[in-house]
Amino acid sequence: MKRKLVTILLVSFCGLAVAAPQTYIIDPSHTYAGYEINHLGLSLQHGVFAKVNGEVVIDSATHTGNVNVVIDANSLNTNYPMRDVDLKSRKFFNVIQFPALKFKSKSFRFDGDDLKFVDGDLTILGVTKPVTLQVVQFGHGKNPMTGKDAYGVNAEATIKRSDFGMTAYLPAIADSVKLQITVEAEAN
Repeated sequence: MKRKLVTILLVSFCGLAVAAPQTYIIDPSHTYAGYEINHLGLSLQHGVFAKVNGEVVIDSATHTGNVNVVIDANSLNTNYPMRDVDLKSRKFFNVIQFPALKFKSKSFRFDGDDLKFVDGDLTILGVTKPVTLQVVQFGHGKNPMTGKDAYGVNAEATIKRSDFGMTAYLPAIADSVKLQITVEAEAN
């Protein structure tokens, strides 16, 4: 009887030590996506998509999870309204036909407790291609403002815009585009 009780207690304790996947909702006030592209070989130009939403699911015990991010294409801002109109047109992001850019992960790659890479699929202009985001900063803790468990990630990748069918003004405007995303997400 004593053995059974010890076994039951040990199994129960081990079960408590295993974390279950937790869902985190992306905080749109601390999340954005952006890009950097070479313009005429003269400078690097930047654009920011201010409206990003989605969710992250993380199992901290098994270092697994997934992320689903939706970027509002019409929220693009380059700080020059005439350029924004052009970039939102059919020549580039075609926001009327394709109102969202999407990233859906396939796997997380950790080094110890640090998230290093997120492999997934990026969809732009209705074309989906595999992309690996390299994590340049990863944080986890309690948000002191809300008291909720939170994660933060800064990640980047380089893609070819022509792979997604965006070919306007090549090669004057570079084919290679550096993507950057900053995400903060809180426990649901």
